[in-house]
Parts: sequence; structure tokens; C-alpha cells
Amino acid sequence: MHALKARYDRGDRDVMMSRASSHGAFVLPRFLRKPFRVASRLFGGGVRVPRYAGTFGLVGFFAATGLYGMVVGNHTHEVVKATASTLGFAIENVSVSGNYETSEIDILEKLGLDGETSLIGFNADDARKAIEALPWVAGVEIRKVYPGSVVVSLRERKAFAVWQSGRDLLLVDEKGEPIVPLNGARYATLPLVVGEGAQKRGKAFIETVAAYPDLAAKVRAYARVSDRRWDLLFDNGVRVMLPEHDVKRALAEVETLQRTKNILGRDILSLDMRLDDRVTVQLTPSGMENREKMLKDREKAAKAAGRRV
Repeated sequence: MHALKARYDRGDRDVMMSRASSHGAFVLPRFLRKPFRVASRLFGGGVRVPRYAGTFGLVGFFAATGLYGMVVGNHTHEVVKATASTLGFAIENVSVSGNYETSEIDILEKLGLDGETSLIGFNADDARKAIEALPWVAGVEIRKVYPGSVVVSLRERKAFAVWQSGRDLLLVDEKGEPIVPLNGARYATLPLVVGEGAQKRGKAFIETVAAYPDLAAKVRAYARVSDRRWDLLFDNGVRVMLPEHDVKRALAEVETLQRTKNILGRDILSLDMRLDDRVTVQLTPSGMENREKMLKDREKAAKAAGRRV
């Protein structure tokens, strides 16, 4: 019944509108009729306006204006920071752990805290990326602890060797990645690898030499030659030139010579192990003099023995 009445009312209104238009009266377009009826009821007292509606509307207008100005002026971050700090979410405590080589001052600088930064507006992901850019940092975890604390946990890289490249001395990790320049004698006990490619292949070669403890204890540096093979530089200045292949065989032979003949304690400059069928020894200048003197003495002794015969 209600639906029939509604259709009848709409039909009456359409008939009235058509009659009004036929008599030359002004008729509103269809899309303006409903707003016009609502406005007529509102100003005619047919609609009851809630109490304080004007106040709330004015407040909403000013709030919308302020939000618009904040967004257009790019002041959102400052407004959020000030509001959150006022509500008690300002960062007041920073806890750092796992930093043995990285200073806390550098970490705090990368966090970008200014005393008013709130925990709500603090971007942990950006801070993590900034801290990971520090030379000793291998990884970092940053956690927000409400209402006002930040916890930073670091995982640092470990220096494995000192790499000499030209005149530069750099600390490198096990993968051969440079960390920082060598400064002071703190890492003087680390293995010294020399030459291009030595930083990348040094770990495997140092572990190979470590299997021969009599030699490894006397090595001063591991030199990479043309990124093909290795030389061992010993504490007394002797250089042992190893072959490109079958390095373990050459090391075992050097260790045998050292154990039986103390070859590395002689007056020699180098020991060439690159050929399979021979060992080439280069003497020092004093060693050459001693050798020449020994040969002369041997020749004299042979001549004297010949005369006696």
C-alpha cells in the first residue's frame, strides 16, 4: 500500500510539474529539486538542528584548513613530532649493544635524534640503513620500545688480515672486503697479505700454510704474484717462491729442508720451488763471499794434497 502511495505521490508531482510548465511557470531541473526541498524544510523550521552544531562545524572548518596548510606546506613531520612529544612519546633513552669498533657517537648521529624526536615519527628503517653504512657494521636491528626508548643491536665485521695494496694498508674481513685503513699497532699481529688479489684469496692460502706449523710460525707476509701464485716472506727476509700448482708438495719439501738442513737459517735471499725437479737457492752477498772463500780454501787444500801425493 505504501509503495502504491509513493508511486501515486510521485505521479501527482510529475503531473503538477507538467501542468506548471504548460502554464509558463518556472520549474527546477530534476537534480536540484531534492536539495531545494531540504533547504526549504531547514529554513522553514521543518528540520531540527542539533545543539552546538555551528560550533562543531566552525571547529571542523578550522581543522580542515590547518590540515590543508600542513600538507601543502610540507610541515606534516614537524607537526606530528611536536604533537607526539607533547603527549609523552619523545625519545629519551637509546640503548646500544654489540658495538666494539663503532663508537656510540657515530651511531647516535646516524639515528638523527634532536631531543624532540618522537617514537611515533621516528623512522627505524631509515636509521637502520644509515647505520649499516658505517664501515664496521655488518648488520643492525632497531626496535622501538614505547613510550620513549630505542634499542639498537649491532653485528660488526671482524678483521681477518692486513692487506697491502701499493702503499696503502687496509684491514679486510674473511671475504677480502676492505673495512678501514690500518691505524696504529692494534692489529699488527694479523696476517699481512700483499698484492692485487691477495685480499680475496688470502684466507684459503693462509689456512693451507697453517698445516705446516714450522713454516707458518716464521712467515711475515703472504705475497700474491700477478694474481697467479704465492710467495712466502719470512721474518729473516728469506723469500720462498711457490709454484702456481701443487703448492702443498712445495711446502712439504720446504718444511723437510728446514727440519733437516735449517735451510731458512742460512745466508740465502730466496728459495725457488717453482720447478718440480730442482730447488734454486740465491745467496746473500755475505753468503756469496763465504761460498767463494770456502771454494778457494777447498781448492788450496786439494792442491796441497796433490803435492803431498
